[in-house]
Amino acid sequence: METLTTFSLFALVSTISPGPNNLMLMASGTNYGIKRTIPHMLGIALGFALMIVIIGLGLIQTFEAYPYLLKVMKAICVGYLIYLSYKIATSSPTQIHSTSKSKPLTFLEAAMFQWVNPKAVSMAITAITVYTPGRSTEEVVIAGLVFMIIDIPCVLLWTSMGTNIRRFLGTTMRLRIFNSVMALLLMSSLYFIIT
Repeated sequence: METLTTFSLFALVSTISPGPNNLMLMASGTNYGIKRTIPHMLGIALGFALMIVIIGLGLIQTFEAYPYLLKVMKAICVGYLIYLSYKIATSSPTQIHSTSKSKPLTFLEAAMFQWVNPKAVSMAITAITVYTPGRSTEEVVIAGLVFMIIDIPCVLLWTSMGTNIRRFLGTTMRLRIFNSVMALLLMSSLYFIIT
C-alpha cells in the first residue's frame, strides 16, 4: 500500500507539473474551450496509460538494448514541438471561432504525441523501472491505470485554466499575444530536451 501511495504521488506531481501536454491543453482550452478539447484531453490520459503498459510489457528492454532509439525519439520530438509551437503562435483568433481549418488536436493525435513527448517518455520509463521492479503484467497494468485516473483531473485542470484565461483575453490582440507566449513556453521546454 505504501508503494501505491508513493507511486500515486509521483504520478500526480509528474502529470500536473508544466510540460508540453499541459501547455498545449491550456492553449487549446483558451482557443477552443473545454468541449472541443475533450478528445485532446482523453488522448493524453488514455494514450499515456497505454504507453506505460507497452513500455512495461517489453519495449523497455528495447530501449535498454538500443539506447540510441531514445535519441531518435528526442530528435522527432524537437521537430514536432517546433511545428506545434508554430501552429499555436500563428493560429488566428478569428479563425478559431469560424469554420476554418483551425482545430484542436484529435484523440489519436494527442495519444500519438505521447511517444514523441520527452517528458511523457521519461515519466513512463521512470514509472516502470522504479515502481514496477518485477515488471509483471499486473504491476504494469496497475501503473497505467493509476496514471490514467490521476491524469484525467490534471488535464481538465489545465484546460479549465486556459478556458478561464479566455475571459481576460477579450481582444484579438491579447489572444494573439497569449498564443505567442504559449508557443514560446512550449519552445522553451526544448531546452530540457536538448541539454
